[in-house]
Amino acid sequence: MSPLPEAQLVRSSVQLYRYLLRCCRRLPAGPVRQHYRHAIRQSFKVHADEDDPERIQQIIKRAIEDADWVMNK
Repeated sequence: MSPLPEAQLVRSSVQLYRYLLRCCRRLPAGPVRQHYRHAIRQSFKVHADEDDPERIQQIIKRAIEDADWVMNK
């Protein structure tokens, strides 16, 4: 079960970024939400130069799985 129903529609890095930020809105306000928003931004900065489509899809899949774990925690 994905944290939000549109997880299967995520195909690009921009879609992933928006999806993860929408997931953050469901977290409690305060330090927890700020931490995950910061982590999302940092991850996108780290992977900004990735150009291998297969690797990008792996990153997207893993990010959605991680978001699912966080939301169910």
